[in-house]
Amino acid sequence: MQLDVVNSENQKVGSVDIRDDVFGGWINGGLMWESVVHANAADRSGTHMTKNRALVSGSGKKPWRQKGTGRARVGEIRNPLWRKGGTVFGPQPRSYDFRLPKKVQRGALRSALAEKVRDNALIVVDALSAEETKTKAAAELLKRLGCEGKAVLVDVVADEKLSRSVRNIPGVSLVTTSKLTAREVLDAKKVVATPSALARLQEALQ
Repeated sequence: MQLDVVNSENQKVGSVDIRDDVFGGWINGGLMWESVVHANAADRSGTHMTKNRALVSGSGKKPWRQKGTGRARVGEIRNPLWRKGGTVFGPQPRSYDFRLPKKVQRGALRSALAEKVRDNALIVVDALSAEETKTKAAAELLKRLGCEGKAVLVDVVADEKLSRSVRNIPGVSLVTTSKLTAREVLDAKKVVATPSALARLQEALQ
C-alpha cells in the first residue's frame, strides 16, 4: 500500500510504502475498546473519600447506659446509624489503573491506525517542525493540510517549537511514536504523521 507524502503547503512531494498487514488489516473493535477503557481508568484521579466512624467528628462517649433506659443501645454518637455519623464502606482514595497486556495495546493501536487509513484520515507530511513558536502559524499549517477539529500529530521526536505552538489549539496535540495510544488516534478526526514516524510504528506493530 502506498500513501502520498505532502509538504507544509499540502503539495505532493513523494510517496511512502506501508505494510498491508499493519495498516490495512482487520479492525478489531474489542481491542480498541479495551485500550480506551484502560486509558480512561488510568486518568481517573481517584481522590474521592468519605469519613468512617473513626474519622467523623464527635465524642466517643456512650450517650446513655446500656440497660434500663428503654431506648436502643448506642455506643457513640458517631454511629453510622445516626444522623451525621460515619459512612459504612464509603469510597476511599484508590487508583483505577490496571495492567493491560502489551499485545492488546499494540493490537488496539494497529486497528486504530488501520481505521484511519481506511477512512482516508491519515495524512503523511514530510516534516513536522516550526521556525518559531507561534500558534497562528501552527493553525494555518493545519488548515492547509485540511485538518479541521481534533487532530494528533505524530513524529519520532517532537519538535519543541511546534509542540508549544499547538498546545493552545483545542483538540490538537503533538505526540511521539513511543507515547501514541489508540485512544488518541480514535479521538482525532485526522492523524498527521511523518514518514519516519510511520516507519517506526510499522516496526513496532508488525
